[in-house]
Amino acid sequence: MLGLAAQQLRADMNRLLALLFHQGVLDEQFLQLQQLQDESSPNFVSEVVNIYFHESEKLLRNLRAYLMDSEFGDYKKIGMHLNQMMGSSSSVGAKRVRNVCVAFRAASDQNNRAGCLRALELLEHEYCYLKNKLHEFFQIEQQRVLAAGVRYPVQHNN
Repeated sequence: MLGLAAQQLRADMNRLLALLFHQGVLDEQFLQLQQLQDESSPNFVSEVVNIYFHESEKLLRNLRAYLMDSEFGDYKKIGMHLNQMMGSSSSVGAKRVRNVCVAFRAASDQNNRAGCLRALELLEHEYCYLKNKLHEFFQIEQQRVLAAGVRYPVQHNN
């Protein structure tokens, strides 16, 4: 049986997930990822999400560098980076990030530099929000696992 603290932390996790689903930040793909996690891979979701964060930050840096270069005109390169970001965002259930990528892609297809810059700002904002909320989620999950694992020694009175 889970301790009271572990139950409270589980409720906190569920509330945070419900908020992120309600806000459209996450979609059902995140739940499917969670279903792949088990005793043999207890950190599966956080590991997958951390790989996503690492790769996304490289993509965001490249997108910013391209758009800050006044000589840049290769919008196909932006489109390729956005396709990568859309795919990886879809695979972890990052719905709002993926949706912003779609709008960003539309601006890049039109070679619309101003639209791309606005979309980049929004993408960075949505990405940071997602990252902060998922870090919060994983911290609560770690606390819950620790709380659930606490066992108090049974005292025997002879």
